[in-house]
Amino acid sequence: MIAFALEIGVGALMLLVFIATLVARGDDRRWVGWLAAAGTLALTLLALPLSPAPAQLGGAFVQDGLALFAKRLFLAATFIGLLGGLSLPGRPFLRRAGEYHILVLASLLGMLVLASARDLVLLFVAFELMSIPLYILAGFAKREAGAVEAALKFFLVGSVSSAVMAYGLSFVYGAVRTTSLAGVAKAMPDGDGLLILGLLAVFGGFGFKIAAFPFHMWVPDTYEAAPTPFVAWLSVTPKAAGFVALFRVYFEGMGTAVSFWVPVAAGLATLTIVAGNLMALPQQNAKRLLAYSGIAHIGYMLVGFAATSASGTAMVLFYLVAYVFGNMGAFLVVEAVARSEGSEHLAAFRGLAQRSPLLALAMLLFLLSLGGIPFVAGFWAKLYVFWAAATAGLYWLVLLGALLTVVALFYYLIVAKRMYIEAPPATTRVPLEPMLALAVLLCALGVVILGVYPKPLVMAALRVAAPLF
Repeated sequence: MIAFALEIGVGALMLLVFIATLVARGDDRRWVGWLAAAGTLALTLLALPLSPAPAQLGGAFVQDGLALFAKRLFLAATFIGLLGGLSLPGRPFLRRAGEYHILVLASLLGMLVLASARDLVLLFVAFELMSIPLYILAGFAKREAGAVEAALKFFLVGSVSSAVMAYGLSFVYGAVRTTSLAGVAKAMPDGDGLLILGLLAVFGGFGFKIAAFPFHMWVPDTYEAAPTPFVAWLSVTPKAAGFVALFRVYFEGMGTAVSFWVPVAAGLATLTIVAGNLMALPQQNAKRLLAYSGIAHIGYMLVGFAATSASGTAMVLFYLVAYVFGNMGAFLVVEAVARSEGSEHLAAFRGLAQRSPLLALAMLLFLLSLGGIPFVAGFWAKLYVFWAAATAGLYWLVLLGALLTVVALFYYLIVAKRMYIEAPPATTRVPLEPMLALAVLLCALGVVILGVYPKPLVMAALRVAAPLF
């Protein structure tokens, strides 16, 4: 039971939220969100002292160091996302708060199972449990302009990715006659063409899940149309779950055969970094800019993946934590400004430093972190993945990543210029809901603390990555 403690806890919280929704009276059921957020915080605190447990379900479900690291990250990010969404305006979030939070928790449950999956069937089921609620949540505010279209695009692309992944998994099973990832790892050194083809198809399916180029087409429209606190969560946690699953399938127990994936991952990283950064340059909508920026960050994480080493894997895990704080914080500031100005255009940030200096400072910290400027969390994240790739001999990829980091600074600093140099259209303070302010504060603290003192998290990531190799 200890191995399933967090999964059982999330399931119980879903049931509690469901019952609370049934007994709720009136049109304003937002208090159900407080229940979901409090429960998620309790589960996050519960996850901290947990230690690895023996494998369950015949080895299909593991509660090792990597799983625990990922689950703590998922829970913390979900708590911040729920906290930021407690004051979401609009009728859907008043009357249907129960449905919204049940869907978020259902997706979270899928992520928790995915982090522990060491079986192909369980892996696929967990992916679908994570993904299907996301399609619904993307169009939750269905009367908003573009919401239904964005949700449909997300669903169609996600369905294709699931089909490609299932097709690849069938090839893998046909080649090795087992659904155990341990069996796949043993067969890989002598794997035939069918196994390689299957794993390549599965890799393509993963590309959709993590939004790597050219599988990114759902990202900008979905991010622009969906509720921003949900987008803040969507932009980080499913991607983190996807990377953990990548580590399971392509690294764990592969031995020397792991080097086969270097050119595949390096090529995908190159395309993703270049495309993400170049497509971000002309954007004038803040959410679309962060969407394309997020695609570029997936490319930087793939640089660490391409290193195919314990240090590269550990640095991707560190990058994911830094990215959670930096990217979620930036989206939450966009939400605060958009509520005040009625627009997500970059022009809405003009003179923000004069109107709300602390909010502008928080946004500046997030932008600097995403841009990789010393000494905030994102600087160490990029430095560490580049260092791991250089150690693996991928100097050309490190050089490309460094050059494109300079390009990224251009569009991040455009936002900073609007906040600190341009004159404000009004002198009134940007109103900030207390819970949204708390979520922004938590993200800012994460960015600063990891920037000043990254060593404990780096060492923890190294400890959980080493057993994979």
